[in-house]
Amino acid sequence: MANEPKDQHETLGAWAKRYHHANRALIESVLRPYDLGSTQWYVLYQLANAGPTMQRDLAQMLHIERATLSGVVATLVRKGLVDQVADSADQRQRILRITASGRTLWDALPDPIAVIEAVSLDGINDTDLETAIRVLRTATERVTNHLADTETA
Repeated sequence: MANEPKDQHETLGAWAKRYHHANRALIESVLRPYDLGSTQWYVLYQLANAGPTMQRDLAQMLHIERATLSGVVATLVRKGLVDQVADSADQRQRILRITASGRTLWDALPDPIAVIEAVSLDGINDTDLETAIRVLRTATERVTNHLADTETA
């Protein structure tokens, strides 16, 4: 029995991917009435909670390509939700900050993360949640470390 092939649709990775995609779809449905996408929401989240942020730092925080972030930022600037200004120390770098209109929208938005937790995790006991977090954190760290090791080898 131990040598039987695993059903690739029933692995931890497959379920993590399905959970991610389901959450992404739920976030999109929560934000659609506000004409926002999930990455736009994450940019506003950062700016609303941490204040002005260097655009290059934001790309690293959100784990997205700089080109992708540039498009998202351009859209938010066009909507009047974010200002993009040159850094006084290095004119090539851009600092992003939420505008008054962006703050007004932010304050009116439902929290999609809270919606996800209410829908997907309601009734799951804390011990099971802690175990799931620990397993996924450990697996992610191992893969990340493995990638770093193979890139330096």
